[in-house]
Amino acid sequence: MVSEAPPFWWEKADWRAFALSPISAIYGKVAGRRMRTAKRASAPVPVICIGNFTVGGAGKTPTAIAMARAARAMGHKPGFLSRGYGGSLDVTTLVDRDHHRADAVGDEALLLAAETMTVISRRRVEGAKRLAAEGADLIIMDDGFQSARLHLDYALVVIETMRGIGNGHLVPGGPVRAPIAEQMRQLSAILKVGNGEAADALVRQAARAGKAIYVASIQPHDAKALAGQTVFAYAGIADTAKFYRTVEAVGGRIGKTRSFPDHHYFSDDEIRSLLDDAGRENLTLVTTAKDAARLAGHSGVARTLLERSKIVEIDMVFDDPRAPAAIIETAFRNFRERRLREGSAKS
Repeated sequence: MVSEAPPFWWEKADWRAFALSPISAIYGKVAGRRMRTAKRASAPVPVICIGNFTVGGAGKTPTAIAMARAARAMGHKPGFLSRGYGGSLDVTTLVDRDHHRADAVGDEALLLAAETMTVISRRRVEGAKRLAAEGADLIIMDDGFQSARLHLDYALVVIETMRGIGNGHLVPGGPVRAPIAEQMRQLSAILKVGNGEAADALVRQAARAGKAIYVASIQPHDAKALAGQTVFAYAGIADTAKFYRTVEAVGGRIGKTRSFPDHHYFSDDEIRSLLDDAGRENLTLVTTAKDAARLAGHSGVARTLLERSKIVEIDMVFDDPRAPAAIIETAFRNFRERRLREGSAKS
């Protein structure tokens, strides 16, 4: 899987996308066949997968956190299953925020572990079993919709409405991870995030296919957190433009920005440059929770940058506050039906 999305993926398809079409066609056949025919393992508890159609961020992590909070409010004990992208550990691991750093377990895993138990595993079946052994009665997967490793009791696919699915081409000509028809067949519902129009055609397609459509928005914790301040906003996430819009939404006047690749680990020279530029121009440093997670636990200039940066915290808020509970209830119902089918097949 391509880890960094080139800018042309998010523009109208041009010669680059079309030149890569033969490779995209091969990629699509392989990805689609894997989704369609792979034998999925059965987890011992219900599995909700938070996925997206494309490479890059669409709001999966805040959506997963919102689902976990709803599950706890219902009396469940949810656990997150993450691949630990960007981390070095390749063994199934229960994340300990007091012990692990992002370079070991990944930045997303640290954010998830702040909410509830989190296991990282490159082997999703093994990770699911570990969560169940730790007492989880519901597994929430952050990503993994196209991996076809586990049986999913509910697949909620998040789509960001400003970028949608970009140029609509499959990797490497575009950001789409697998043929849309196959993804549409296997998803349970779409979560439409934001008030843009780029996702409208896909949402209509899903509605015609009888898929549930939910709507949500990203909301910062403090609507006036940066009121009146001129800021230097920096971020290493998939869609930095979305972060800069959020900074402005909480009152920040952007004096300078600096964008880095998704899941980027800052070098000491990069950190010194950020500190020096902010100091020279008297700007308030501002970044994301994911970037802060990658700085946490380090000493020296990384610690200084974290201490001097304001963190914009966000939540995924469903338009219908009952929606997360309805999704969880459906996942448990689907799980019970799945277990009955599995029991009948064995008898």
